[in-house]
Order: sequence, then structure tokens, then C-alpha cells
Amino acid sequence: MKTAAITGTGLFTPAQSISNDELVACYNAYAERQNQQQAEAIAAGQAEALPMSSSEFIVKASGIKARYVVDKSGVLDIDIMRPRIELRGNDRPSLLAEMGAEAARQALARAGRKPEDVDLVIVACSNLQRAYPAIAVEVQSLLGCPGYAYDMNVACASAAFGVQAAVNAVRQGDARAALVVNPEICSGHLNWRNRDCHFIFGDAATAMLIEPLDSAVSTLRFEVLGTRLATQFSNNIRNNFGFLNDCEQPRRSWDDVLFRQEGRKVFKEVVPMVAELLLGHIAELGLKPADVRRFFLHQANLGMNELIARKVLGRDPSREEAPVILDEYANTSSAGSVIAMHKYHADLKAGDVAVLCGFGAGYSAGSVIFRRH
Repeated sequence: MKTAAITGTGLFTPAQSISNDELVACYNAYAERQNQQQAEAIAAGQAEALPMSSSEFIVKASGIKARYVVDKSGVLDIDIMRPRIELRGNDRPSLLAEMGAEAARQALARAGRKPEDVDLVIVACSNLQRAYPAIAVEVQSLLGCPGYAYDMNVACASAAFGVQAAVNAVRQGDARAALVVNPEICSGHLNWRNRDCHFIFGDAATAMLIEPLDSAVSTLRFEVLGTRLATQFSNNIRNNFGFLNDCEQPRRSWDDVLFRQEGRKVFKEVVPMVAELLLGHIAELGLKPADVRRFFLHQANLGMNELIARKVLGRDPSREEAPVILDEYANTSSAGSVIAMHKYHADLKAGDVAVLCGFGAGYSAGSVIFRRH
């Protein structure tokens, strides 16, 4: 069995960003208009007034201050409030594949590898642009990689699940090198007209290259010590969009096929699940929490990250120990923990141990523990 290592990371960031103030101004204008149109029903107790939002509310609830999106104008248009994405013909690359390929090219460059060195491409993300052909096969084609490719969806934990599959393929010799690509256009499945969640998501794409440690040429070599995955069914985070929507009778409302969650329940149930997974995984490898130099946690909510790290470490974490990128990027689903790693790994020294952990709908959770070589 070969020893697998992460030898390159990549990040694609859309050019456009929306601040909390801009987002709040749009949402509040929409809410005021709706409340005026429903004034009589609201006064009669037949409808509820939409609550107002504020930048202070968003920061307190999540720690988020801004988010990158593939289209800003559509999101901030109160008549649309969703991204405008150009319809592309079947002869053109999909947007999701383009984003993923850009992140993958960066990961390859950092690893000192070429596309022809890669035998496996896994696109692991929350929402695939289409059911088939696989986005991963399209990314493989755009890059010019030989071998095989496939998609997987385990919501926000998809990156960790993808890494485990890639590590196993490299260890067993099924692939000389594997790319795990996480393109996320979260702005397309977010209900921007719901005060409780209109601020949560942003768009980005990340990638990691996994290859045998002994043949790696990159100066960035993180030996993968182990992976651990866990799932537990829950409806508390859900997206009902799918190809059967048009077949259902009666048809679902548009709001019902977008992201929705029971935030308090998610917080209460996911935090102990993830803390238990991390503590068990760290112990399984003969390590102690204090041996972990850095936790690259899923960037969903600042409070969740801080509490998970506190439960694992037994004390409050520093920002150096648990870096935060959600203030700039918001929740980018599977890409969030990889963005944190991409931006905050350079100072890790030989022998330093780090954890990449994703968690979300399903519930699903995954951890990857690695050591700087």
C-alpha cells in the first residue's frame, strides 16, 4: 500500500462580491414591498409581515460579512433575487466545470504536475449543474486527464468524502494521482428572500491533488494519516430540487425546492456529532487534540466552528488554530474547509499535524488528518 499525500491546492474565486450592507438593502426593499402589498391581510391576521434584516443581525448569527457570487446584479434585483446565468449550448463547457477546472489547474501547478499525470478526477459538491453526463468527466476533458472520473454529493462534507475516495485509489494503485474538485454555485440554491438564510452562502471552487508521498515533487506535501466519515439521516437541512419536480402533483413551490434548514436543531445536533467524530479519529491515530496544530473546519457558522474546536481542545481555540474565511467568503459548502487550508497552510512546519473537516446536510461529516512532510 502506498502512502498518499496532498501535494497541491487550488481556489477559484468569482470576481463579484456582495457586502452585508448591499444584501440587506436589497432584502429589506423586497420585504417592505411585500408587506405593503399584504398590508390588509397582515392587519387581519391572515398573513405575517416579513421581518427586516440588518448587517448586525447577520454578523451576530453567522460571522459572515460578505460573499463572492457568480452574478451580483441578479441577486440584488428585487424582482429576481437570484443569479442570472447565461444559457449555454451543449457545445460549450458548463459553468460548474469551468470553475472546477480553474481550481484544478492551480492545484496541479502547485504540485508540479501536469494533467496527464492524473488518472482520477472526482467532482464532489453540494449541487451538481446537471445529472449527466458527469461534471467530473467534463472537468477531466477540459484538463486533458486520462483515466476515469465521477461525481459525488455528500453536501457540505463532500470534500472530505472525495479525499477519502482519492486516497484509497492512490494507496491501492488504482490511480497515479487524483484530483478532488469542489465547485460550488451556492447562490443558485439559496432563497435570497428568506430573512433567516438569505445571507448564508457564497460561490467558489476548490481542488486538491492527492498522489503517492514517495514520488511527489511538490514542496507542499501533507501525508494523509487517516480519514473518517459518518452519516446520519436528518431533514433539518434539505434541498428538494430534482428531476421529478415537474412530475409531482401538486407541484412544489419554488421556495420548497431551495435550501432550507432548522438552524437551532442543526446547531444542537451537528456540533456534538462532529466533535465526537474528531475526538475519535484523533485518538484512533494515537494522537491527542493538543498534537493538532491547525483545524481547517467547514466554514458554515462561526459559532459552530468555535464550539466544535472548544469541545475538541477543551478550551477556546485561537484563530491561528482554527482559521476563519467565512467572513469574506460566507458558507461555500464543500469548498469552505479547503479554502481555509489553501489560505492558511504555508506556515505549517515539518511534523505539524492538521485536520480538514466538513459537515452538513445528511447529516454528513468527514475528517482528514494529515502531517506536513
